[in-house]
Amino acid sequence: PAAGEIRLGQYMEQIGQPPYRARQVARHLWTAPVNSFAEMTALPLPLREKLEAQFEMPRLELITRQTSSDGTEKFLFRLRDGEAIETVAIPEGNRMTLCISSQAGCALQCAFCATGAMGFSRNLAVHEIAGQVREMRLLDSAIHVTNVVFMGMGEPMMNWKAVDPTLTILNDASGLGIGARHITISTVGVLPGIVALSERPEQFRLAISIHAPSDELRQELMPINTKYPLRDVIEAAKKFDRRVTFEYVMLGGVNDQEVHALQLAQLAKECRAFVNLIPLHPGGARGFQRSENTPRFARELREQGVEVAIRKSRGMDIAAACGQLRVERLGRRPPRPPQQDSDVQVA
Repeated sequence: PAAGEIRLGQYMEQIGQPPYRARQVARHLWTAPVNSFAEMTALPLPLREKLEAQFEMPRLELITRQTSSDGTEKFLFRLRDGEAIETVAIPEGNRMTLCISSQAGCALQCAFCATGAMGFSRNLAVHEIAGQVREMRLLDSAIHVTNVVFMGMGEPMMNWKAVDPTLTILNDASGLGIGARHITISTVGVLPGIVALSERPEQFRLAISIHAPSDELRQELMPINTKYPLRDVIEAAKKFDRRVTFEYVMLGGVNDQEVHALQLAQLAKECRAFVNLIPLHPGGARGFQRSENTPRFARELREQGVEVAIRKSRGMDIAAACGQLRVERLGRRPPRPPQQDSDVQVA
């Protein structure tokens, strides 16, 4: 927001307006967003008309909104170039967690993921990522988001150049004002991104998608393991100075045996990590089965001294697996290789 306010401030100075006008406009971009400059009624009409002519305020077009019997809501947004992304709002007590996307599609092709099946289209711009939270405030009945997780479509650390400033907008008091500890970035273990996140002063949370406790098995499930082997990911997690969560999707007969629990416990203890066990959502299955061993697996982890939780399956009746709704509405597209701009950008 600071950079935006600076640009607005420079523009106000150019047209002879007082500096506070820039703050008024910035507030209506994020903190209390409006649909258009015309709705910024605290500004004089000639100024609103000038802003309308000089700037644009892009929106995400809502194509589909589905509500689950458990209160989970899923949104499919169309972008200007026809791409579509998904956002999921998950209520839990007095929390409202918004699961946001950072890419249209994903290049990583993890074996059990619906988004990976659709291939990679492009990185999202800053306004398209932060805009998912903004759109919640612009609904007729606004959704008050308390927590944000980068666990939607895409690998956020492979779009760091946009995710980095988005984190500032999400967290800054003059932006969306969400506490850093309530913002979690989930990654398969893209090491430069983990380093870049650790260099930020805010207490953003890190979640690592482990999904297999050995290189051999992880290689089968997650091709990225070739570039960023499990041991290197664990070493990076050990150096991260805030609490790390391990995400672990339970695949029946694949990664849910006692030996896997013992291996995972060892890794978690090395990093002092919290383990989140995720029941497989049928929408992302692609031939995999839900595990029947999850409670026993969790017990084995606890017996090894590891903190563990079993994530509730949410939105089972509304295709809430990541990428599932987009595939249903728009069909599968042939995968495209990641473009040049998908490279991790580390300052």
